[in-house]
Amino acid sequence: MTFKHSRFDRFILGIVYILLTLAVLLVVLPLIYVLVASFMEPTALLNKGLSLNPADYSIEGYEKILSSKSMLHGFLNSLFYSAMFALVTVVVSMFAGFPLSVDGFVGRRFFMILFIITMFFGGGLVPTFLVVKQLGLLDTVWAVIIPGAVNVWNIFLARTFFKGIPKELSEAAKVDGASEARTFFSIVLALSKPIMFVLALYAFVGQWNSFFDAMIYLENSKLYPLQLVLRSILIQNQVSPEMIGDRLAQAELKRLSEIIKYASIVISSLPLLVMYPFFQKYFEKGVMVGSLK
Repeated sequence: MTFKHSRFDRFILGIVYILLTLAVLLVVLPLIYVLVASFMEPTALLNKGLSLNPADYSIEGYEKILSSKSMLHGFLNSLFYSAMFALVTVVVSMFAGFPLSVDGFVGRRFFMILFIITMFFGGGLVPTFLVVKQLGLLDTVWAVIIPGAVNVWNIFLARTFFKGIPKELSEAAKVDGASEARTFFSIVLALSKPIMFVLALYAFVGQWNSFFDAMIYLENSKLYPLQLVLRSILIQNQVSPEMIGDRLAQAELKRLSEIIKYASIVISSLPLLVMYPFFQKYFEKGVMVGSLK
């Protein structure tokens, strides 16, 4: 069935298409600029900007980054922090969200109110820092992973997803003699892949882009995540000496620093770009079911 749009409808659709095109351009053009600039020869980029001349292209920026120990350590640290953060977040959200979705769970209302309060009121930076210090987590990898791994919003998202699972499945399992634990591990988790992937993706992306906790809790530079190394390059304009050589002239430092910045942004974005296509089908289903059911 086809619908014939009125002149006013076509006018509105035209405006919508124009706005969507502008929005796409605002998002895509900076990405294209950074990607192309990362492959430019440093001197050509500084003097001429972006160029279509093949002679102006070089992989010198990537060579400097891949030879840097600080970038390598930061990349591996970020992978570890993000993977462990996602794992802890998913486990906590699953185990906390399921009881809150069971109607007969004693104390459910109390815990719901308690969780909701923490969404609006927090202790702040100083009390949190003191707690981390008293637990002996300062300057350890767990100072980056544990404090933010329990997210109330993720728990509620998991709870809402569990509420959408038909009760007849758990009732049938109980008739067959299955315990609550057996029902959870054998039935509920088997049906919860979409929400688990969504929570894992949220947590991984959030931790991958985070640097503040590491900046507060870590002193050992070998534990720094990639984003903290990247911050020193982009914001503080500090390029590691091992990338350019300890005794290069100031002009050479300026020549290489720009290209290293762009190449660093591209490399730091690669894991997220690689992950999303594999998570997309779960992401769409998990978000829709978890938010609307």
